[in-house]
Amino acid sequence: MRSVRQCSRTACGRPAVATLTYVYADSTAVLGPLAQHAEPHSYDLCVPHAERLTAPRGWEVVRLLPEFEPLAPSRDDLLALADAVREAGRTPEPVAATRPTAVVPEPAALADAPRRGHLRVLRGTGPDSAPEGTV
Repeated sequence: MRSVRQCSRTACGRPAVATLTYVYADSTAVLGPLAQHAEPHSYDLCVPHAERLTAPRGWEVVRLLPEFEPLAPSRDDLLALADAVREAGRTPEPVAATRPTAVVPEPAALADAPRRGHLRVLRGTGPDSAPEGTV
């Protein structure tokens, strides 16, 4: 399944439908259909950003297409999605256990330790531990 390229504008997560390139020698911004491959000096834009594109004063915008529409999923995309759903719905085959695993109980010192979110504060008892009352 092909990956969907997203709009290059900051905080925009919509799918890209057009590619913007600049021709600096001619002071021209060219807005065309989505390029086959992402290029380092071009920008992919979604429909709203492609429609609202303006150029700086003195520059010209050349629009190669009058309207930009999102691409519909291809047959290959739909088949890949169906295969992924089918694979996720399968029940895993039971794995023969070679030997039973034992559950190790939590030590009493850890059970009484204060918790901060997903972390635990452990008080050391060795010579490298922090003085009492500091964490």
